[in-house]
Order: sequence, then structure tokens, then C-alpha cells
Amino acid sequence: MLLRGLFWGALGALAWTHAGYPLAAGLAARLRPRPVRRDPSAEPRVTVVVAAHDEDSVIERRLENLLALDYPPERLEIVVASDASADRTDQLVEAVAAREPRVRLLRCPRGGKVAAQNRAVARSDAEVVAFSDANATWAPDALRHLVASLADPEVAYVCGQLRLEAAEGSNQEGLYWRFETWLREQESALGSITGGNGSIYALRRADYVDVDPRFGHDLAFPYLMVQRGRRAVYEPAAHAFERPTPSNETEYRRKVRMFEHCWLITLRGGMLRRLPPGYLVSIVSHRVLRYASGVLHVVLLGTSALLLGAGAVYTLVFLAQAALLAAAAAGVPVARYVVYVTWATVVALRNYLLRGVPATWEAAEGTR
Repeated sequence: MLLRGLFWGALGALAWTHAGYPLAAGLAARLRPRPVRRDPSAEPRVTVVVAAHDEDSVIERRLENLLALDYPPERLEIVVASDASADRTDQLVEAVAAREPRVRLLRCPRGGKVAAQNRAVARSDAEVVAFSDANATWAPDALRHLVASLADPEVAYVCGQLRLEAAEGSNQEGLYWRFETWLREQESALGSITGGNGSIYALRRADYVDVDPRFGHDLAFPYLMVQRGRRAVYEPAAHAFERPTPSNETEYRRKVRMFEHCWLITLRGGMLRRLPPGYLVSIVSHRVLRYASGVLHVVLLGTSALLLGAGAVYTLVFLAQAALLAAAAAGVPVARYVVYVTWATVVALRNYLLRGVPATWEAAEGTR
């Protein structure tokens, strides 16, 4: 009975997080949408924060892109929070700042991305603070779309749509990311998203929260806003562009680092407290079960192997998993991506339990 219970529990949880919940969210978003009261004419004062550590290869391009935004120049400030950069990042920012008063360099001691962002926000008196990665590019109207959503008094946080440029190698992240952005749109229509992205997002300055430097804003801010009775929404018209890592192998290493932070927030961040029932279902379905998918797959593989001969369903599930692993071993790109990303959740959990999570970060391979 125990083996069968573990098998059906793991199978049910995987089926729900990958298929059942997305279908339910899409249906619920159609039946009971909660639109954002956008104001396209809104022009609050904005500080755009770019956290940077050794970004001399891209920082000038990032600043020129932000300076070219379709937004009133007198309402826009750009702060590069340099996390103890040891290359030419600081000098390049200072050179731009010398000719452009909207740009400011903030030197920070090495403490990680979130610590640098916290310092930058503490020195801003703008109504809105927006954030971007150093290697991202924003569409000219991206900031206008972000602040238009923040004009809704119920909205505290808004993230835009990250569009991944075509990978030069074998990385299949784009396939997953298209599904993820669709699901994010359904969650936003229901009320609030369960996760953002670091390339393009903004908050009301009054709603900003200093979080543990080991936490990422992407996962922490949405549920923190909901816990405070506010909304965290997705604005698909606000476009940012980034290069993905070039291969499934480099994406695996990036995912391990990312999931380490996700496990920390999930287990220590209080993300399941004081949430409305519907949003709690979304958090568990989309985040908790998704991060546990590797463990669930290991349980499913082990129990189906032990239950071979006890019924056709156990054999079919075992053969399906064996076929996926064989396809990955044979080099089928999509299969390799699925196996790598799933296994990354297990390795990240092991790393978190053994050594914790560092606050500092390094640029992902091949994304600059």
C-alpha cells in the first residue's frame, strides 16, 4: 500500500503542476477575469536600478538603451548599483554620467544583487522604482507600460514580458519560457502572478520591501505583495530582450543556481503564510510542486520500477520515464532539456541543505 500511495501521489502531483493547474488557471481566467485599471497617460517619477557586477561588456549598451526610452527625461533617473565590480564597469558608468545627468553610479560593497538593489532604493525618492538586468534590452515603450499598470491603486508590483532571443546552441529554454509566460498571463488575470522575472519589473516605491539578500525579487516580491493585500501583475506589452544560455548544459548550471534560491525562499521565506485561498492554491501548484518535480520524478521512477508486474499502469509509467531518459542520453535536445531542468531541482535542494545559498552571483555563461 505504501508503494502504491507514493506512486499515485507523485504521479498526481506531477500531472497537476504540469497540466491540471495550467488548464484550470486558463479556464478560471476566462470565467472570472480581474482586469488591471491601467492609465496610459501616467508619468510618475521613476528610478531605474541596474545591479551590476563586472558588466563592462554590456553596461554602456544597457545605459544607452535606457536613456532612449520613450519617457519624459525629467521624470527618469538611472542608477547603476555596482556590486564591487573589479573590471571597467564603474569607469564606463562614470563616463556616461559625466555627459548625462540622469545616470548615477552607486558603488556598493560586495553583497549580491539584492543587497545592491536595496541600497539603490534607499537612496531614491521617486514614486516608482524599476529594475533591469545589465544584459537586458527594453523596448522604447516598456517603461510606459509598466507605470500604466501601477496606476491601478490595487497594484504594487508589475513585471513585463521577457523575450528570449534565438539561442546560438542547443538550449531549449525558449519552449518552456513561452509556456511559462502564457501561464503568468492567466495568473495575472485571476489576480496576482506567483513569480516575476529580473529583466523588467517595477514597484511603487512605498511598497518596496528589503528582503534577505539571498532571496531574489522574482519569487519573493509577488507573494509579499499579496500578503500585504496588494496585487502583483504581468504586463505582456512591456517587452525586454535577453540572450539565453547557449546550451542545455549551461542552462542546467544556471537552473541549479536559481533553484537554490527558490528552495531557500520556499522553505524559509514564509511564502505560504497569510495568503487568500485561491492564491495559496496557485503558489503550491505553480511554485512548490514545480520545485519539487525532480524529487517527485525520482519517487515515481523508483516506485514504478518496484511495482512492475503489479499492473499495466505501473509498467507504462516506467517505460515512459525510461524512454525519456534514453532520449536524453541519445542527445535529443528537448528530452535533454527536460531531464536537465528536472534534475537541477534535486541538485539545488541537495546544495541548499548541505551548504546553504550565497547572496552573491556571477553572470550566466553565454548571456552577455
